[in-house]
Amino acid sequence: MTVRLYDSKRQETTDFEPIVAGQVGLYVCGPTVQSSPHIGHLRSALVYDLWRRWLTYRGFDVTLVRNVTDIDDKILANASTGSAQAGDGGEEWWALAYRFELEFTAGYNRLGILPPTYEPRATASISEMQRIIQRLIDNGHAYPAEGDVYFDTASWASYGELTNQKPADMVAASDADPRGKRAPQDFALWKGHKPDEPASAAWESPWGAGRPGWHIECSAMSSRYLGANFDIHGGGLDLRFPHHENELAQSTAAGDAFANYWVHNGLVNVNGQKMSKSLGNSIYAAEFLDLARPLVIRYYLGAAHYRSTIDYHDGALVEAEAALERIEVFLDRSHRRIANTRFSGTGLPVVPAEFAEAMDDDLAVPQALAVLHERVRAGNAALDSEDLAVVATIRAEIVAMVEVLGINPDAPEWATVSSVPAERALASLVERLIADREHARETRDFSAADRIRDELVAAGISIEDTPSGPHWSIES
Repeated sequence: MTVRLYDSKRQETTDFEPIVAGQVGLYVCGPTVQSSPHIGHLRSALVYDLWRRWLTYRGFDVTLVRNVTDIDDKILANASTGSAQAGDGGEEWWALAYRFELEFTAGYNRLGILPPTYEPRATASISEMQRIIQRLIDNGHAYPAEGDVYFDTASWASYGELTNQKPADMVAASDADPRGKRAPQDFALWKGHKPDEPASAAWESPWGAGRPGWHIECSAMSSRYLGANFDIHGGGLDLRFPHHENELAQSTAAGDAFANYWVHNGLVNVNGQKMSKSLGNSIYAAEFLDLARPLVIRYYLGAAHYRSTIDYHDGALVEAEAALERIEVFLDRSHRRIANTRFSGTGLPVVPAEFAEAMDDDLAVPQALAVLHERVRAGNAALDSEDLAVVATIRAEIVAMVEVLGINPDAPEWATVSSVPAERALASLVERLIADREHARETRDFSAADRIRDELVAAGISIEDTPSGPHWSIES
């Protein structure tokens, strides 16, 4: 089967052909660690986790690079470096960046997002950035001006090819002081040090002390870890312009082939509106992850097609919880029913052909989930009819699908129930009552057994008697 993806540059779905057979180099624009992550950051990281998992399932050796932008105008603005130097307890810019980087990592971990193969920080690749800038100057596509260095957009005929824009129609680049710029669209490659900026945020260069522009950072880190030509460049839709457009221009003007495919994920709205500080409707990752089980949130954020916009609203996580519970209940029921039978361990963990077809078609997760839930319904029907051979086969398929999607409720990363004191206490009480009921049944005290069952049912506890013993669950 051929994996197909929507290439934002070509503006069409196309067959994916790796540069090296069996290998994939994937670069994803990670966070600028200026403030706490919001749900849009989680969604973007999850999208490329899904791409990585599916490409790996398809037999590719995936190298995923997700950078951390740890030097930037906004990082400096949000830090109190001057106060820190004055000794009044302010926070240095690099301390602020690291603090927020840890918040991003914690959010990724709670969602079961696999760590990237490499996660470079921009500040560790300054020399690579300077080399690319010098190549651009030597090639006639960049120019120094009063301590800054700008990319000369007029010198590069292909500028605008990623977003299909003409330079004259583009908004002016606002990423640096316009001193010395030849054209409004020219963007900063290097920013000369300013007197009000901390000395620690400046590096020596042939053009004077300063720091890199935002766009050059990703060109340097992607080529450093994946080479001058790699397979896929990913990121949020909001990064297409100017960030990705400028990355493409400066890298190709410097002589690199750069990315063969461009993939962009959709954004997250809240009640029909784009998240913004002015509207005060941003939902931060830490608070969002406390609204439901992280497994439920992963299901919710990954259920829509990755290129679509998610509109979060009240009740959305309830719907995701209900959908996930249907999967969990079947996996639990089927495990208990076929445990210690000749069907235990049978069935190859291979996803159904319809699931694979959907995932191969530009990661069509909604269609893949439809296959998953159809298998759950078929599996429950097989359980009801005691067709255990079919149960075992369907269970193996479902396990394979939830593993690929990263939502296997039996995976170790989701085993957190036992760490919650209230749930441990509930489990202890229920299991004690079930043991009392079993003792009553063994001694033929059926009235006592029925009374215990009725008390549990009245409390919302469902009891299922199976050949392997009674099992309980909380009724939804």
